[in-house]
Amino acid sequence: MTDPVKDAVLDAALAHVPFDGWSEATLRAAIADAGVAPGLARALFPRGAVDLALAYHRRGDDAMRAGLAARDMAGLRFREKVALAVRLRLEAADKECVRRGTTFFALPQHGLDGAKAIWGTADAIWVALGDSQRDFSWYTKRATLSGVYGSTVLFWLGDDSPGHQATWEFLDRRIEDVMQFEKFKAAVKANPLGKAVVEGPLAWLAKIRAPIVPDDLPGQFRRWGGSTDPK
Repeated sequence: MTDPVKDAVLDAALAHVPFDGWSEATLRAAIADAGVAPGLARALFPRGAVDLALAYHRRGDDAMRAGLAARDMAGLRFREKVALAVRLRLEAADKECVRRGTTFFALPQHGLDGAKAIWGTADAIWVALGDSQRDFSWYTKRATLSGVYGSTVLFWLGDDSPGHQATWEFLDRRIEDVMQFEKFKAAVKANPLGKAVVEGPLAWLAKIRAPIVPDDLPGQFRRWGGSTDPK
């Protein structure tokens, strides 16, 4: 559920971001433009510009989810569904706001928040596409898609081709790379030697589970006896 006051401040901020970036100046101007009590606005964005930028990022994730839910994807291959999700996510964003966000989250003090935001987008895509696996692949899928999404965003920012066609072709190539990696993993598991390694020295990977709390990135480790220890 969205907060109308928070949305009002964010909407007002978008006119200032191209000029002042995701900054304290933008937040102050947005609060004034939206006519929101400063105390209330500060409570909604306690970390200031960081929370403002993250709210914009989450809005894009929400738009992507809505776009996927409205599409009939019955005839699409899975790789096409992933490509569609990434495309919808980018089409939901304003390029200049994303450009400013890329610069903002490149700062050392904001880098972790930026990485979490990209991870969150990858997780949102997998969940929207019906992924229900909770084993170690929960992490590898999101890590791989985070790389695909992050590199595609950077390409998109510099793309001036009609309809961003060059970006969608770049995205298709990145997804093809992922598909080749998945084929390689399947081949390793099918190979007697690879299977022995997976079931022997790497068997501990099978005990790793997705986090109990969705945004709890470190997750949990399931003991050999079956109990769990949050990490």
